[in-house]
Amino acid sequence: MEIKHKENNRRGMFYIENDKGLIAELTYYKNSDNVLTIDHTEVKRELENQGIGSRLVERSVEFAREHSLKIDPLCPFAEIKFDENDYQDVRAS
Repeated sequence: MEIKHKENNRRGMFYIENDKGLIAELTYYKNSDNVLTIDHTEVKRELENQGIGSRLVERSVEFAREHSLKIDPLCPFAEIKFDENDYQDVRAS
């Protein structure tokens, strides 16, 4: 499954599609301090518990590292993944 990315103005999303459309998404907004605030993560119910949401969070972390950004994991799912993984280098304080 390919994770795609799109961004316009200060909003963006990482997402996965299949032939039936959108199956997973992680949305964020960027503030003036170059902090991405993850505000929503969702995976279609029939595809939950397969690690797809975790892959979206991981991709957002890679993106932040590539672009010298920080992340505020406001979304409860993203916050749990930040606590479980070694993402502290990109976590906004």
